[in-house]
Amino acid sequence: MEAVERTRADTPMRCVKDRIIDRRGLGARNVAKIAAARKLLSVVYYALRDGEVRCLTQQGRR
Repeated sequence: MEAVERTRADTPMRCVKDRIIDRRGLGARNVAKIAAARKLLSVVYYALRDGEVRCLTQQGRR
């Protein structure tokens, strides 16, 4: 949670959080924070399991 709270504007987790806030409204800031934190946890889990991080590309870039 704390890692997601203070992310810079150009990070993929911040994009996830902002998309959820845009879709659900400003009242859903906590929901967006939890969703981004869960996504970050998944990224960390698979990075530790596989030994590499595959989703470091920013949204919209491939």
